[in-house]
Amino acid sequence: MRAKDYKDFKVWQKAMDLTVEIYKLVDLLPKKETYALSDQMRRSVVSIPSNIAEGQGRNSAREFVQFLSVARGSQKELETQLQVCIRVGYLTEENVEVAYNLCEEVGKMLNALIMKIQSSFAKY
Repeated sequence: MRAKDYKDFKVWQKAMDLTVEIYKLVDLLPKKETYALSDQMRRSVVSIPSNIAEGQGRNSAREFVQFLSVARGSQKELETQLQVCIRVGYLTEENVEVAYNLCEEVGKMLNALIMKIQSSFAKY
């Protein structure tokens, strides 16, 4: 079940794509948001692949699931921050479309991986 390296996981690769996209988007935010929303979005997005990597490096599947769950929480946090950007008028739906779609895809991939690992628990 375990990949040889966290970089082998498609969800980690997709989360890295999302990270790049968010870093591009935060450059569009007003300078007054540099230490507020921009910073929080960067923290949230970096947390996703970071927790996938850290979890994969742990000693058990249960620990891996715990870190994947944290990554999923960061993904939901990021979705919310993108919605805030739209609602306050910093970004448009068109601006965030690619990022939002990647965010949703990463969320689905995390859910699938969590389910797959958890189903292996039930076998034992």
